[in-house]
Amino acid sequence: MSIKQIVLFSIPALFLFHFSAFSQEKELDPEVVNIVKPYTPTISDAFKVKETPSLNDSISTTKKEVKYSIFSVPVASTFTPAKGKATTVEKTKPIKLYDNYATLGFGNYTSILGEFYSNFEISRTDNAGFFFRHNSSQGDIKDVKLDNKYYDTSLDANYTSRQKDATYRLDAGVEHQIYNWYGLPENYVTYPNNVIADIDPLQMYFSGYAGGSIALDNSFFERAAVNIRYLGDAFSSSEFNATLKPEFSFPLENLTLKVDGDLDYLSGSFSRNYTNTSDIKYSYLNAGFAPSITFVNDDLSVSLGVAAYLSLDSEKSSTDFSLYPRLNASYRLLDETVIVYGGAEGGLQQNSYYNFKEENPFVSPTLNIAPTKKLYEGFGGIKGKISNSVAYNVRASYGKDENRALFQMNPLKIYNTNFKGYEYGNSFNVVYDDVNTLAFFAELKVEVSNTFSLGINGTYNNYSTDPPAERAGLQNEAWNLPDLKASVFSNFNITEKLYGGASLFYVGERKDLVYNNDPFSNSIDQEITLDGYVDANLSFGYRFTDRLSAFVKGSNLFSDNYEKWLNYPVQGIQGLIGVTYKFDW
Repeated sequence: MSIKQIVLFSIPALFLFHFSAFSQEKELDPEVVNIVKPYTPTISDAFKVKETPSLNDSISTTKKEVKYSIFSVPVASTFTPAKGKATTVEKTKPIKLYDNYATLGFGNYTSILGEFYSNFEISRTDNAGFFFRHNSSQGDIKDVKLDNKYYDTSLDANYTSRQKDATYRLDAGVEHQIYNWYGLPENYVTYPNNVIADIDPLQMYFSGYAGGSIALDNSFFERAAVNIRYLGDAFSSSEFNATLKPEFSFPLENLTLKVDGDLDYLSGSFSRNYTNTSDIKYSYLNAGFAPSITFVNDDLSVSLGVAAYLSLDSEKSSTDFSLYPRLNASYRLLDETVIVYGGAEGGLQQNSYYNFKEENPFVSPTLNIAPTKKLYEGFGGIKGKISNSVAYNVRASYGKDENRALFQMNPLKIYNTNFKGYEYGNSFNVVYDDVNTLAFFAELKVEVSNTFSLGINGTYNNYSTDPPAERAGLQNEAWNLPDLKASVFSNFNITEKLYGGASLFYVGERKDLVYNNDPFSNSIDQEITLDGYVDANLSFGYRFTDRLSAFVKGSNLFSDNYEKWLNYPVQGIQGLIGVTYKFDW
């Protein structure tokens, strides 16, 4: 048996390889190899491995497309997430609005108040409605010898259509009123009993109107309104009045050109004048044209314009042309807190029998009707908001009116049983004069949500007329115009169901001129000064349900039988109680 053994050493000597071979035939002599120098490898001796090996396969295989899919398996879960809870917001209960309501009230002096309003929705864009109102009292004023009842009943209807680019409205109504000339001048006239018994002071007014308006969007023609009115009375008086007022607007870059039109036709007649010498007829056609340029930016607003009127008096066959200023400007000094404004305005005002009787129902049906030229009124003031709930306005003005209408007591005629009920010094005429007016106005409004609101305003007027010495027919005073007017008014909610309102009015002194024709008196014509008066009013209401409520009203609570017009005292304390019911058809 021989053994051949090879031993290999290398540097570094980290590995030892031992190979043995066994033979059974012959035993060999061992050989020894001596390593004289250690092995030192070099870089060239190493084989580099390529990052991307080259393939020499004769067959190239294509990669198989791999598709992935998800195999969903439902897993039961006992986890229940907690639900989120929004913060609670206190909501105000919306007010239920009804299409109809009826009111009925009764008070002392045998007073009756009745109202009924109804609205019908014809379609999504069209609706119609009507309003009926009756207010009457049997009078019974203290120490008044003539009948002093009054009666006022009206019925109004309307139809409105709101289309995409236009809104149309039609209006019509009728009115019936009864008043009595109960203001006999007993303080300076002695009436025989048989004369008082024969006086019939009744006057009745009948009126009706029809009209409409149209407003367009995205058009130079903005809107137009037309109205036709007729008035008659118990003394064969009649009046017809038709008006048309179109408005146009033309944008011009940063400016706007506005053009307003005013067409007014008035015609009427009275069967006699106060002296019973002839009848009275009047007819006027007034055409107005008022262009203006308006500039508006963030703080400044300016409007510069003029109004031109052509007036035709058909009865006198005369024509008159006049120009009036239309200037307005406002500037925000401190945002909404302080706004200064000013300007000058004027125009032609057409007086009418209807407007006169609305202001003073005790006028005689013997009036001289003529227009008034409001030559100018220059004004300036400051307004703004102290806070979101407090607003104010302070204004001063000075103006001149040419041919301004003034109410004046008619003279007493010599006693005659055939006289009309307005010829006993108990009715009013209309006289005209040029009047200059210096006025100061102040107003403060406080509104705290729907719980409480308060308003205070006052106006001081200083009137002056042209001296009457040189020309007959001019007046010494601006008759029956008060020098001071002031009012305080408030609305309040005491509880959710109980609410109320209060108002206080003050009217200052006025003057009137009395022509004395009493054959039993030596008195001469004299100026009478009417005392100022205060009228206090208070009302409360209670809501039983959204539909049913009750109210109580008190008027003239100071029980002052003041004279609003000369020799016309008013009722004392007036109370009214009633109910209101709201409903839908």
